[in-house]
Amino acid sequence: MAVGGPLTPERLLAAYRQGIFPWPVDESPSGLLWWSPNPRAVLLPACLHVPRRLARTLRQQRFTITTDTDFLGVVDGCGSSGDRAEGTWITPQIRQCYHAAFRAGIAHSVEVRREGRLVGGLYGICLGGMFAGESMFSRERDASKVALVWLVQTLAARGCCLFDVQMASEHLSQFGVIEVDRDDFRRMLAVARQLPCCWPLTPLGDEHVSDDEGRGQPGR
Repeated sequence: MAVGGPLTPERLLAAYRQGIFPWPVDESPSGLLWWSPNPRAVLLPACLHVPRRLARTLRQQRFTITTDTDFLGVVDGCGSSGDRAEGTWITPQIRQCYHAAFRAGIAHSVEVRREGRLVGGLYGICLGGMFAGESMFSRERDASKVALVWLVQTLAARGCCLFDVQMASEHLSQFGVIEVDRDDFRRMLAVARQLPCCWPLTPLGDEHVSDDEGRGQPGR
């Protein structure tokens, strides 16, 4: 399902409350459409799965993690890493709107650094007990995966019950992502929205990310 409409921070917040997110489309008069895919891909924090090789990386404690210290740096990293520089969906309009949402305390970022250099991270929207991950990037192997695992684990400890990843991929499936019917997602979202906000978070700094491999994927 997709609908048109201009992009503003107020409209962005209203859309996320209904499980809808923006996506730039050249054919649209406004340059973007608003999407609510069916099925919807989600990660239930209690069911996070940490792949074995990534668990070894986590034990090495190579990275330092912070939150909300370089939001635009993360957004720009997401828009320019890998092959995205030639066709990123993070347009100037998207960048400006999410930055405004960050200043309003709605959008947040996780930064992964090595020796002080930003090497990965992710950003998204937090509403009550739901976090909607928008995009992540790596300039060094496993940096974005470390950001994701740390964020999901930390959010779970603060009562988050729903991590929205929007659309499934082979990359995300290794963490326990599942697909649910859109109506089921909206019911899950309605519950999560009523919970106390699970942000702000306390960064781990030089501490390590848990490599608990005892958590299985949903349905297994």
